Amino acid sequence: MFLTISTTGTPERPATDLGYLLHKHPEKAQAFSTSYGRAHVLYPEADAERCTAALLLEVDAVALVRRGKGKGRGGAPDAALAQYVNDRPYAASSLLAVALSAVFSSAMRGVCNARPERAAQPLPLRIEVPALPARGGPELVRRLFEPLGWTATVEPVALDSAFPEWGDSRYVRLELESRTLTLAEGLRHLYVLLPVLDDAKHYWVAPDEVDKLLRAGEGWLPEHPEQKLITSRYLSRRWSLTREAMERLELVRLAEADDSEVEEIDNAVEAETEAEEKPTPLAVQRRDAIVAALKESGAARVLDLGCGQGQLVQTLLKDPRFTEIVGVDVSMRALTIASRRLKLDRMGERQASRVQLLQGSLAYTDNRLKGYDAAVLSEVVEHLDLPRLPALEYAVFGAARPRTVLVTTPNVEYNVRWESLPAGHVRHGDHRFEWTRAEFRSWADTVAERHGYDVGFVPIGPDDPEVGPPTQMAVFSIRNVNEKEAKAA
Repeated sequence: MFLTISTTGTPERPATDLGYLLHKHPEKAQAFSTSYGRAHVLYPEADAERCTAALLLEVDAVALVRRGKGKGRGGAPDAALAQYVNDRPYAASSLLAVALSAVFSSAMRGVCNARPERAAQPLPLRIEVPALPARGGPELVRRLFEPLGWTATVEPVALDSAFPEWGDSRYVRLELESRTLTLAEGLRHLYVLLPVLDDAKHYWVAPDEVDKLLRAGEGWLPEHPEQKLITSRYLSRRWSLTREAMERLELVRLAEADDSEVEEIDNAVEAETEAEEKPTPLAVQRRDAIVAALKESGAARVLDLGCGQGQLVQTLLKDPRFTEIVGVDVSMRALTIASRRLKLDRMGERQASRVQLLQGSLAYTDNRLKGYDAAVLSEVVEHLDLPRLPALEYAVFGAARPRTVLVTTPNVEYNVRWESLPAGHVRHGDHRFEWTRAEFRSWADTVAERHGYDVGFVPIGPDDPEVGPPTQMAVFSIRNVNEKEAKAA
């Protein structure tokens, strides 16, 4: 990953002043350790007429994966390879932006004790980035940089020079020139716009990213014509953070127009008398839908298969109509946490007689699970490899045969609505797959037909007219309970 910053000068104002402004001596090659590799600063040329500083970032792909804790597409083989084989070592991205901030932090703030007058003056600047991901193409690059006073030369990089008919890749070669900007302004522009053009960040975007954006965007972002796009992409399309940033940017704009301080404008707005109602978390909506379906079925003895840390078991215990609740999970650690959550060691005898936690695998038949009114598989099936689903299907629907079975699973079509979820990724690192609504219905209809159940479908969460609800639930009801099964139940 490579970037150069060049300037020209005169005998009275030599170009080598760039070394003072960057706080890096032109006669030295320096290296700096980062969390993802090493950053090198060197000067290919340095004299009174022309000076060029180069930043070379060597990315350690293994360190990058370890720092990201192996996040990928649910452990699929191609995703596992993609963690190590990608464009991160070569194409300018948030990695380079972070390196700019770390290596040239004083220069970005406009601090230079040795040449304070030079730090405050515009310089003839030329910045070159040989490989820049540009999601939006050369036209978007120009729309981002040219309103800031840059002359942008954007050259698309061919997908393969040997096969020109394949067209251009999503990368460009960028040259920026300006005579009206200070070095600090130029560095802050790069710090914000490099990850914006890549439309991705290599680290989790926390709320403090709003403060970083506003600091780096001071003086130019409030009036930028692409302010909304820049803000949204810089904050990884997290809607709540984007809204906060846009509101604060509007305060800055109003303060500048009124020639006053932001605090004066902000304090002039009376505090709202009513607190904004927070949306109900999807996990809570899911448990509410499950409880409602169990009540409608008339179930009293319930299995929570794949109970995890016991959240649903805890909810069911609050309703006396559920006389027996059994949580089953393959993980002893999860069952231990569930036991602590339920306070089983301090629970009264009558309440304790209603609940039981069992270790077991849903891939095998288990006589302990027979004879119950209902079984719940909440966000469970997607954690199994697809070849193992038939075993779970037989263990639950063929062997245990509860009268009602509830199955919830993510709707992959809705993933595009999640503000913090990268495109193409599943919601959890352990998900082996995520189904569309059609795929889920096809699986459920097949299971119901094979084992003698009827099945209906219930949306959970906001039902988007285009992509459906975030969670989908299938409600299986056994068709005929013969006399022997009725007596056993």
